[in-house]
Amino acid sequence: MDWTFEDFKTDLDSLNPAVREKALEIANDLMKEEKYTTKEAITKAIKQAEEWFYDLEG
Repeated sequence: MDWTFEDFKTDLDSLNPAVREKALEIANDLMKEEKYTTKEAITKAIKQAEEWFYDLEG
């Protein structure tokens, strides 16, 4: 099941669309591991997605 993270919509809406999609992908993967709460997963995912995006931009 993919999580929608509706409670974090405002955090996600402020992101670049590519970063938002990557953050959702990462957060869903983290939630499948069941090691993280939803808040922890989305916070970590946003950070990782931003790093991913900046790496792409070089």
